[in-house]
Amino acid sequence: MAKLIYSALASVDGYVADEHGNFDWAAPDEEVHSFLNDLERPVGTYLYGRRMYEVMAYWETADTAADQPPVIRDFAEIWQAADKIVFSRTLEQASSSRTRIERDFDPEAVRQLKASAERDLTVGGPELAAQAIEAGLVDEFQLFFTPVVVGGGKQALPDGVRLRLELLDERRFGNGVVYLRYRIGS
Repeated sequence: MAKLIYSALASVDGYVADEHGNFDWAAPDEEVHSFLNDLERPVGTYLYGRRMYEVMAYWETADTAADQPPVIRDFAEIWQAADKIVFSRTLEQASSSRTRIERDFDPEAVRQLKASAERDLTVGGPELAAQAIEAGLVDEFQLFFTPVVVGGGKQALPDGVRLRLELLDERRFGNGVVYLRYRIGS
């Protein structure tokens, strides 16, 4: 059975975007991006809400610019090779290959997908991740904390959910980013 992983880049105070929707402070440097690429390599399917998909669709063509560093081209190739499922009631059509649109988030369908998938899945975006967490679907958290406080905005983790977590891995990067990997404990 594949795992469903929630991966997020957040401020130290737990936000993935500030009150104005900005997340430019979260852009990973080359060291973090290279590490992130290695984490993403085994992923077979990305689950996104519309807003996160629209941000990530950049990677459909990111590798075509000649001036892109190798770490960026590498991530673009990883992203393009994976399937994408976008949960949206408003998105009319996908702008990337290997992408399908589902109108509603169905926890049972995601359970079946996990059971049949040969490769892990990730859920991207805090709203969709909250639904998956609340439905008990997320098996693992991969959290990158950026050394910045934004004071408010879009939270990385939902309110009202209590989970015991077991630390599996941790890493500190030269730019002050801290990576924590947890699985759901018992």
